[in-house]
Amino acid sequence: MPDSKSLQQPNSPQPPTARRRSDATRTAILDAARERFAADGYERATIRAIAKDAGIDPSMVMRYFGNKEGLFAAAVSVDLALPDVGTLPRDEVGRALVTHFLAMWEENEVLTALLRVGATNQSGAERMQGIFREQVLPVARAVCPDPEQVPARAALAATQLLGLALSRYVLRIPPAVALTREEVTAWLAPTVQRYLTAPHP
Repeated sequence: MPDSKSLQQPNSPQPPTARRRSDATRTAILDAARERFAADGYERATIRAIAKDAGIDPSMVMRYFGNKEGLFAAAVSVDLALPDVGTLPRDEVGRALVTHFLAMWEENEVLTALLRVGATNQSGAERMQGIFREQVLPVARAVCPDPEQVPARAALAATQLLGLALSRYVLRIPPAVALTREEVTAWLAPTVQRYLTAPHP
C-alpha cells in the first residue's frame, strides 16, 4: 500500500490560503521596495533594509525576486495609462499630457522612485528609456506632423515633463513646489504642444 508521501503530487498547485499568503508577501515586499528606492535611491537601498520594512527575512526577498535588480524591475513596473490622443483635438494634446502627468506624479510614488534611481543608476536609466520608447513615443507618433521627427519631438516633450518632475517632486525646489497644478499646466502645456505639433523651426 503506498504511503502518504507517494500519494502527494509534487507539482500540485498551492492551496488558496497559501496563494493568498504568497501574494500578500509579494505585495509587502514591492511596497517596501518602492518606498525604499524612492527614499534612498538604487545604490543605497539594500535587500536587508527592504526586508526589514516588509517585516520578513531577507531570504524571502531573494526567493521572490532573485536579486536587487530583479526586485527593482518588478517594483518600478509602470503603466503611464496615457490618454488616447487620437480622440482629442490636436491642439489640446499638450494640455492633456501635462494634466495627466501631474496627476501621475502626485499620486504614484513609483514614478518618483524611478526618477530618483534613473538619474543616478544605469538600471534605472534603462527602465526610464524603456518607458519612453514603449509609451511616450506612440503618443508623439500619433500627432507629430513629420514621422522622421517623432523621436526628437518626443524627447523634447520628455525634457519638460521630467524636468518638472525632478524640480517639483525630487529636488523640491520651493518655487516649483509652490505652483498650483493649474499654473504648471498653463506654463507647460503650450511648450509641450509646440514640441509635438508645431512646424519644424
